[in-house]
Amino acid sequence: MGQSERREGELAQLPPGQRLQRGWPVTHYGPVPKFKPDRWEFRIFGATADGDKHTWTHDEFTALPYTTVVADLHCVTKFSMLGAEWGGVAARTFLELAPPAPETTHVMVWAEYGFSANLRLADFASERTILATHKDGEQLTAEHGFPVRLIVPHLYAWKGPKWVRGVEYMTADRRGFWEERGYHNVGDPWREQRYSYQEEPGDGPEL
Repeated sequence: MGQSERREGELAQLPPGQRLQRGWPVTHYGPVPKFKPDRWEFRIFGATADGDKHTWTHDEFTALPYTTVVADLHCVTKFSMLGAEWGGVAARTFLELAPPAPETTHVMVWAEYGFSANLRLADFASERTILATHKDGEQLTAEHGFPVRLIVPHLYAWKGPKWVRGVEYMTADRRGFWEERGYHNVGDPWREQRYSYQEEPGDGPEL
């Protein structure tokens, strides 16, 4: 395959309005949190099947089954990074370890400083959704979300917060941090769902 053919193939993989990015820009709002392993825990709470909160220390989290997913990352700022290998714990692992109640329909992913992103349960349960600790075999840097960031390849990257600390199971949808501030409640890059004014009935709760 020639260079021009390879370039055309890469562009064919891009959602509408996106441009191909070489490298990985750092984009985030606010300061980078300092990791304190003795105080860090990951929690599953809310509408769990048993009604309890489930927690993992950092050592317990890193001891969970490690998996990899090769997937793209599409940022709402219009750059796309193709074919990265993300390593970490599959979201499905937590759905098995701490099952949601039958009436659970959505999750809220919570990160440092109170940042959050809401997802449909089916998006979180995708076999390609991963709580990533590594990219291309290297541990994430603090600027890119160490120790854990969520990767949801089929949605815009803001749906996968950096510095994740827990997941809340919800029986009704509720907007997260950016969704309350004008971003689309679903965030499908192939439908170019960037902003809340593009929402159709049923896409999310009223602002």
